[in-house]
Amino acid sequence: MRRTRKRSTRAKRAVAASVALILGGGGLIAANVYASAGQGWGDPPPPDRQNAVSTIDCPDVAQELTEVPDSARASVDRELATLDSQITVAYQRFADNRERVESDPAFAEQQILTPLKNERLNILQRIAQLTGKQLDGMAPCTLRADDDGGDNGAGQGDGGDDGDGEEPEGQSGNGPEASDFVDIQSVQPNVKRPQQRRGASRGTFATNCGRNENGKFNPDNVIVAPGVSNGAHHMHDYVGNQANDAFASDDDLARGRTTCRNQGDRSTYYWPVLRLQNGQAEDDAQADGGGKDQNVGEIQTPAQVTLNFVGSPVSKVTAMPRFLRIITGDAKAFTNGDANANASWSCTGFEDRQLKDKYPICPQGSKVVRTFKFQSCWDGRNTDSANHRTHVAFADPASGRCGNGFRAIPQLVQRIVYDVPPGPGFAVDSFPEQLHKPITDHGDFINVFDDRLMRKVVSCINEGRRCA
Repeated sequence: MRRTRKRSTRAKRAVAASVALILGGGGLIAANVYASAGQGWGDPPPPDRQNAVSTIDCPDVAQELTEVPDSARASVDRELATLDSQITVAYQRFADNRERVESDPAFAEQQILTPLKNERLNILQRIAQLTGKQLDGMAPCTLRADDDGGDNGAGQGDGGDDGDGEEPEGQSGNGPEASDFVDIQSVQPNVKRPQQRRGASRGTFATNCGRNENGKFNPDNVIVAPGVSNGAHHMHDYVGNQANDAFASDDDLARGRTTCRNQGDRSTYYWPVLRLQNGQAEDDAQADGGGKDQNVGEIQTPAQVTLNFVGSPVSKVTAMPRFLRIITGDAKAFTNGDANANASWSCTGFEDRQLKDKYPICPQGSKVVRTFKFQSCWDGRNTDSANHRTHVAFADPASGRCGNGFRAIPQLVQRIVYDVPPGPGFAVDSFPEQLHKPITDHGDFINVFDDRLMRKVVSCINEGRRCA
């Protein structure tokens, strides 16, 4: 395992020297905080490239596979991971030839999009043989511009300029941009909670599993791409179960060591790392999931991680089944759209203001906060589903009730705090073509509580107690 380095004193001085333009609205906006040859924020694109194509947009096949025979799931997951790898290779070809792509659309079609379509078609035909679902229409991909500079409804506030008149392009020209950041003080309070009603389960259970101080990272995702190394194409932080990699079975997780203080919790909690884009090369600069997948910069160890399980505003909760898998958010939300986007961003002292499609610029003394609220309704039967979504659901946001056939379970609320310099100098890891957009943030959880501890979790929540 690899330990992340602490931020250097030199980097801190660079931040201190460049931070802080106080604007008329009272918000603290950082100027161009880092610059180094070949890395860091770049110059603004010329006027004729303001709307130039910036990424590859492919239909997400996994979203369509709501039913897959159990005997075929492992094979289908491997084929889906191959589709992701094909997109990564095609994106790199696009990035290496960006100027020619912009000047010669025929080159893009012949050298990037048509070969990718043919490669995808072969995979989709194999998936069709395994599932009986015809997917040939999902083979074509397109090139698209980064038209996400404005507010698409998921976030609020003024974005765009980082205070120095320049529009950052991000590491390796791969994002994020200035328009992906917003001064949290310009955002209006927007948090709404369902009213708790008679019969609500008002308790909480907290599990302390550390902050990944020991530096467990890998670019795998055992839920989405079991048996596939680098299935995520971005690096994950892990707390809890230490056996988690692409090849971990339920038995491996059951036997795995845990960083959780209560040894009855061997669950695995993981999320994309956050990097400080300060021109400091990380240990994985030449590795899968790191620099090879356009994820560069210094990985930040969270200042704080809290993992709380809470109840339903309208009913009691029932126990989670062991090895229940839940993904919240969508790693491909930039190209997929925000239907499954769920992670939110804020700052300490401003957590009544949550953002989905913007990174927050926090005032001096305030820290960046990522929050994940996981699905709290379970279908009562399955620990996973073909698309890793349909076996769990969110309660109705207005009423707090689960849909027909679903039952309330303890809801995992995960809060991750980072002490990073104010301003647009950080980003989460992502699939390369997702351009490090904040809306792609996501969290993963596999329940490996032992039965005794899960019973305690349920009783604490249903009886209105606070337990740990």
